[in-house]
Amino acid sequence: MRTRYAAEVTVIVGQRFTSLGGVTVRNRRLALLWLRRQVLRLANAHGSAVRDTSPGDVRPVRFHGSDAPERLRFWATDHRGQDDAIRTLEAGFPLLLTVVDPAVGLSLTLAGWRGSLADHL
Repeated sequence: MRTRYAAEVTVIVGQRFTSLGGVTVRNRRLALLWLRRQVLRLANAHGSAVRDTSPGDVRPVRFHGSDAPERLRFWATDHRGQDDAIRTLEAGFPLLLTVVDPAVGLSLTLAGWRGSLADHL
């Protein structure tokens, strides 16, 4: 059986936890590419509507400060961070990144792991 990888974006606001969306793909590179696309969409939409949606995209989040979108954008465009992320998945460890928007108590987490999305539920 071929190894699958999953990726998901979740948000916590106060006591409420919600999955914004996720995928199961055939390799770790596709999982990382999906996460990068979602992160850039969310970060670039800060203060405006998300325009470039496709059926597999996560639901948008409204950030109230600029720190969380800037941290997401940095993660998605930092080559060293992306190399670390792919090595983490390759080694079989889960990939996690959480950013916080303290103005509203919002916590957004990106996750990637070996297995399927159904394994996580």
